Amino acid sequence: MKHTKVEIDINADVGEGMGNDALIMPYISSCNIACGGHVGDEDTIRRTIQLARENHVHVGAHPSFPDRDNFGRKLLTMTKNELTQSIEAQVLLFHKQCEIEETPLHHVKLHGALYNYAAKDAPTADAVVDAIIATKFRPKLYVPYGSVLHRKAENLLPLVFEGFIDRTYMPDGSLVARNTENAVINDKNAAWQQLYQMVTKQSVTTITGEVVALVANTFCIHGDHPNAVKILQYLHEQMDAHQISLPK
Repeated sequence: MKHTKVEIDINADVGEGMGNDALIMPYISSCNIACGGHVGDEDTIRRTIQLARENHVHVGAHPSFPDRDNFGRKLLTMTKNELTQSIEAQVLLFHKQCEIEETPLHHVKLHGALYNYAAKDAPTADAVVDAIIATKFRPKLYVPYGSVLHRKAENLLPLVFEGFIDRTYMPDGSLVARNTENAVINDKNAAWQQLYQMVTKQSVTTITGEVVALVANTFCIHGDHPNAVKILQYLHEQMDAHQISLPK
């Protein structure tokens, strides 16, 4: 019996100065490029867009809390208006470089603490949606399925649901906090098993051993993961063996 070929999107956070973007690009089909909030400027954005285009990878803006000191991984106290303006400015900065490079803005994916907080906090989610709508663009928005941001953005923006290859999950479907032991998956086989389960069973095994439903169309690996390239290479070996491919 022949297996049906399955296409999936793998995305990675890039343009963050890790020095491995060129090694990551061949193994992904969309990327999230830092656009000034936690790191990045016009020059790094343009160079990363060029690299993505050479590898037939869709480009997306990766806005963050404006917090370079903590790499966008600390929750900032901001008014809703301040946050909306910051995200809008980051996406506009990114889009300007897309226009210069004649490369379409494919999506927006939040970074770090902003991603996690917008998934559960209504005013933060509203600020994100308002910022993207204010740009007058309609990029896809990468969100966790069933999150507050999913509900707030539904019917306003095209959504793509995201799962994580290299992070562990809590029973409520949220990610284990980064400052917690075992929050990051370092073993390449464990990363593959999690991806395969998400793709074939639409579920994930949590850090407590429970299996919970997880709907995802795109799957993330972090570019700043020290084993990102090795894990991606192994994933592709396994994907080939299981009739799973990227749309590129």
